[in-house]
Amino acid sequence: MQTIEGLKRTIGSTRELQSLVRTMKALAAVNIRQYEKALASLRAYDRTIKMGFRAICRDRPAVVATPGAFAGRRRGAVVFGSDQGMCGALNEQVVSFALETLKDRAGDARSTVLMAVGERLPGLLEDSGHPAETVMSLPASVAGITAAVQDILLKIDDWHETAGIGQVMLFYSRQLPGMACRPHGFGLLPVDPEAIGTGEKSGWPGRGLPAYTMDWAPLFSALIRHYLFVSLFRAFAETMASENASRLVAMQGAEKNIDERLAQLNAKFHQQRQMTITEELLDIVAGFEALNA
Repeated sequence: MQTIEGLKRTIGSTRELQSLVRTMKALAAVNIRQYEKALASLRAYDRTIKMGFRAICRDRPAVVATPGAFAGRRRGAVVFGSDQGMCGALNEQVVSFALETLKDRAGDARSTVLMAVGERLPGLLEDSGHPAETVMSLPASVAGITAAVQDILLKIDDWHETAGIGQVMLFYSRQLPGMACRPHGFGLLPVDPEAIGTGEKSGWPGRGLPAYTMDWAPLFSALIRHYLFVSLFRAFAETMASENASRLVAMQGAEKNIDERLAQLNAKFHQQRQMTITEELLDIVAGFEALNA
């Protein structure tokens, strides 16, 4: 049986763990909010870009519908995960979803060149028999996403130039209502007309038709660059929001378990203390009776 002093030490260490879990829970909640704000701003930016595509592609739909220089038989995929642990099965779910999707589309996922974003992914991909060619870390905050997006765009350009890769997919986790997360796949290249709002059913929302003064080709190229930036930025923000949502759920479960453990330890401590007091009282009574005898 554990002594009272031993129980005190155990209760103290459990309370320290409880404080740590609560801190991580609070940080996860704060981080989720910052990524949700970034995603809300991104949606407005995305709508503006799509309106730009609609404006300049009204008379040239075939240009967008043709994959152009990025049409190629080789595939590349960017899989987004987490750098840190304690986020449930987020990484396992994304890896499983990505490999299954690539297998369904290409027949063999191993023919796809993989980039892993998140230090927890390379081991999972290696264990699945599909090692990543490139590994990147997640940025620490929203402020670092822009630089990370630029790094990925440079790598995709290198894939196209040196490996003939013309099809690129993104796989990441999206946050759902109630702190739930679900893996999501998105075709980045070649550009899908529906993804940029220039599909067959797309039209200009107002009566007045738009006009522009720039040359068509550089304007179209600029919009494509913005579209790629938004798509990758969204993948980062969704991933990091999902990571923190999963961590928040995990910390809530851990906090509940710690609370239950503390209740058990406190009950055991009070019981042990009462037993010790009772034994001491019995010893005093026995000694008093012995003296009287």
